[in-house]
Amino acid sequence: MPMFPFEPITACALTLACLGGPAAPPEASLTLSLYEVDGAAKTVTLHCAPAYGSHPDPQEACSSLAQAGGDLTKLPVKQQSCIMIYDPVKAVAHGIWRGKPVHFRATYPNSCVADSETGGVFGF
Repeated sequence: MPMFPFEPITACALTLACLGGPAAPPEASLTLSLYEVDGAAKTVTLHCAPAYGSHPDPQEACSSLAQAGGDLTKLPVKQQSCIMIYDPVKAVAHGIWRGKPVHFRATYPNSCVADSETGGVFGF
């Protein structure tokens, strides 16, 4: 006879209920990619509220997204110097912002400009 009268799944469900249930989903959940002309790609994840993911600075990126109300065409510009070498990158974002789908594509002269013109969202 088992020592505990509950099945493991029931015990887990009761534990979650005691802990307040599953956590609320993040405010934003995005996959961000930068594509170079030669086909090389860098991809990171970004989640906001709370800020986390594989993005190197999720706090900065989430702050910029919040300032723009989740509209990647209205991101604040980050003041930084960029070299004037033409090495275009295509920036792509897909995901969810406050329950609404996000689809964004833009091309920038180089990765530094992509970082600067998107307030750090594409700074990776």
